Amino acid sequence: MRQKHDRLRTLLLSAATVSAALAAPALTWAQVAPAPQSATPAVVPPRPSSSVVHPAIWPKVSWPIKRDAKIEARIADLLRRMTIEEKVGQVIQADIASVTPEDVKRYHLGSVLNGGSSGPGNDDLAPAQKWLELADAFYAASTDRSAGGVGVPVIWGTDAVHGHSNIVGATLFPHNVGLGAANDPDMIERIGAATAAEIRVTGQEWTFAPTITVPQDARWGRTYEGYSSDPALVASYAGRMILGLQGAPGNRILAGPHVLASTKHFIADGGTFEGRDQGDARISEETLRDVHGAPYVPAIGAGVGTVMTSFSSWNGTKIAGHHGLVTDVLKGRMDFGGFVVTDWNAHGQVAGCTNASCPQAINAGIDMYMAPDSWRALYGSLLAQAKDGTVPAARLNDAVARILRVKLQIGLFEAGKPSSRPLSGQWQLLGSAEHRALARDAVAKSLVLLKNTGVLPLKRGANILVAGDAADDIARQSGGWTLSWQGTGLTNANFPGATSIWSGIRQAAAQSGGSAELSPGGTFAKKPDAAIVVFGETPYAEFQGDIKALQLRPELRAPLATMRRLKAQGIPVVAVMLTGRPLFVGPELNTADAFVVGWLPGSEGAGIADRLFARADGSAPGFTGRLSMAWPATARPGGPTLFPLRYGLSGTEAPMPWKPVGEDAGVADDDTGGIYFADGVPAAGWSLSVGNGESDTTRITTVPAQALAGRVRVTAIDARVQEGGRAFDLRGGGPQVVSLSPAASLDLSREANGDVMVVATMRFDSAPASDARIVARCGATCGGAAIPRDVAQGKWLTVGVPLRCYGAAGAIAQVATPFAISTRGAMKVAVARVALGTAADRVLKCD
Repeated sequence: MRQKHDRLRTLLLSAATVSAALAAPALTWAQVAPAPQSATPAVVPPRPSSSVVHPAIWPKVSWPIKRDAKIEARIADLLRRMTIEEKVGQVIQADIASVTPEDVKRYHLGSVLNGGSSGPGNDDLAPAQKWLELADAFYAASTDRSAGGVGVPVIWGTDAVHGHSNIVGATLFPHNVGLGAANDPDMIERIGAATAAEIRVTGQEWTFAPTITVPQDARWGRTYEGYSSDPALVASYAGRMILGLQGAPGNRILAGPHVLASTKHFIADGGTFEGRDQGDARISEETLRDVHGAPYVPAIGAGVGTVMTSFSSWNGTKIAGHHGLVTDVLKGRMDFGGFVVTDWNAHGQVAGCTNASCPQAINAGIDMYMAPDSWRALYGSLLAQAKDGTVPAARLNDAVARILRVKLQIGLFEAGKPSSRPLSGQWQLLGSAEHRALARDAVAKSLVLLKNTGVLPLKRGANILVAGDAADDIARQSGGWTLSWQGTGLTNANFPGATSIWSGIRQAAAQSGGSAELSPGGTFAKKPDAAIVVFGETPYAEFQGDIKALQLRPELRAPLATMRRLKAQGIPVVAVMLTGRPLFVGPELNTADAFVVGWLPGSEGAGIADRLFARADGSAPGFTGRLSMAWPATARPGGPTLFPLRYGLSGTEAPMPWKPVGEDAGVADDDTGGIYFADGVPAAGWSLSVGNGESDTTRITTVPAQALAGRVRVTAIDARVQEGGRAFDLRGGGPQVVSLSPAASLDLSREANGDVMVVATMRFDSAPASDARIVARCGATCGGAAIPRDVAQGKWLTVGVPLRCYGAAGAIAQVATPFAISTRGAMKVAVARVALGTAADRVLKCD
């Protein structure tokens, strides 16, 4: 079997034809400066006239797992004995936050998943033992035949996208954009194997990974989930990650240390217009095939068990409803023999569908609906459609057969309850020393050195200052899809066994005979020999990660002033940037003496220090990472490239004179990035107003201010920064509405398909009035939530209102005012920040 595995690995590497690219040497500054290509397309070509596919032009792939006569006989027998209710249940997947083991038994559901913010007992930070206990409960329910049925075991899918990243204490590997910079397919396979082993500890059988998107526009909020913008590099990784996760094709996965894999998101999720999540890829079929389809050749060749379709469209047609791509190309021409699952309620976006009803998806070739919170209504409609022939019996039987075939091939029917399987309950494997060492090595290999005028490597025995707001923040260095969907609302205490960048530097400095001091603002008692300033993006995932321009939000650029102040004092500065994508950083590049792209390294921040400090003999450890995407010269989409794909210095060459780069971002600072109010001012183009909800409205531009004939007084208050909040003294006597409104209404329908909330940082300096509410205005009307009178007073806290509180899909698509405080009574309240988010100290209940 091992020889077969090795032959397959060799085949996958040769098929990808990327060895020359991976061995490309670092480029010199002279080669980089005149690069003419664009980092992001400025103008997307008009949408082609048709989304019709021509299967014959797609690559012909051979599915490596041969049909087993015994398995086929079992499938035929099961299909013969299953009722139509059981068959419909098999093609539906529900989220553990919306389904119980009893539901799985009653409806014969084929699968469950844990969404990005779901966990046992509605606790996404539940200990590992609770995950295994729940896995046992779901398995027992699915195989219980006491009330009839054939008892098909349920399969549990999880988003283990950079390690078993939903589990407290698990190893967190760098996100894919960093792994792409490492140029190491062998390491990718080892990461897959380590991740699979940790998943098996808690009893799940299936991971929604690897993401083999080929992102073409870094404004997309899921850019970091892709290995590279180069399809050849992504193709070189796709099969190897699947081998690590699943083992060799055809093996009984659950008999060993492996899990079922799922490539996603088929197809062109990384090619949408303006990098918009769930948007439209307006590209030719040739580009669809050659760029976005390329990684599916080695993935299918490695026997990936499942494929997840994209939320997005190709030339106006949603992929989840595209028969030509799903059935004719993927299952037909490319010979994919596993089963196809949708993304989170993505079927509801297919033309003519809702979350509760979508026969179009299964008729297009979808085999399993991911219907996390809509599963019950979908089950009812699909059952009726199967009975009346809207969904043909042959198509339903084929979908069920594909699901059964995968379950039988991986050994699910014989595996027994999750806690009885290999590796289950071996808690020491979560975050094991071996896995953490692999992750640390991956961090070091992923780092890309963009500038070094001689400060690196840091000399042994040096006194190092560590500054920047990201230096000692494990959640920030881990990014989205970490313990929660967006990776927000976490502290270092949530990461036992992990190492922040600061702690890694402190250890390295001490081992070299020197010292290190942490000071986020850059102050110090003793002048350091050098300073390391860690800065960059804060965690985000889909929706919230989409941006309009390739730059950091204004509030994340404060470390630049720290760098400049240190430089003015004669202190060499090493900048370490945490980011999920290339962004404009001209001023930071010019200011720092060395600039390192740290990407999103995960739990093992010490891997960064491994490349910054000189070895025991004084030599440089060197940087082997090369850019997995081109780096922009401005923040303007479609602007010039500063550093091309695969650029990177080694750190062992002679210091290079620095030619200053442009510091003009080329765009206005008008990208809200989902932030509506911060540091005392509304987002650009937005208004902060006080009125009575009718004709009497005062726009608040300066403070102090009064409105409603003195019934409301507005003053500045310190919050995060001086005068960074606004305090409202509402004196009652009639309707009072404090509102934030954009220039044009917002379409928040995408964001509403999940756990997104409007999150406000507020301080109540008196008890809320009895009728106080947080509301929105959507078209003629909209909903909201009451502010409870027992809310904490006298301290800042975050208050969240789920978008679902605001109304149905039609209302959410026309939000004129996403946040307003409404009351007729007296109360004192201050607001420091309003933004979209997924975590809050107090989540309000919908009216």
